[in-house]
Amino acid sequence: FYEPTVLADVTPGMAAFDEETFGPVAAITVADNAEHAIELANTSDYGLGGSLWTNDIAQAQRIARRLETGGVFINGYPASNARIPVGGVKKSGYGRELSHFGLREFTNAQAVWAKVVA
Repeated sequence: FYEPTVLADVTPGMAAFDEETFGPVAAITVADNAEHAIELANTSDYGLGGSLWTNDIAQAQRIARRLETGGVFINGYPASNARIPVGGVKKSGYGRELSHFGLREFTNAQAVWAKVVA
């Protein structure tokens, strides 16, 4: 059991910023503006997913396209849906689970060649 934890004033160079943290942990890093937030997010060696929280969906979509992550969730937490591929980039892995992309990831294609002998 790990107690839910919120870490404030997290900056680059701290383990909570630089490493891929799982569990009930929220690391808070303050950005000066959207450009700075994108820069901070993309400095990570990891890229499983991220969340954007805003009333400006158009701006969130523009920002999402610039984030180096396997998935971006706008006004929501990372979720799973069999129709949508899920997976990371950078040190968070490669390939996708779910959807037709995931089906290909877990399929081993086999070639069988036979020469017909008369």
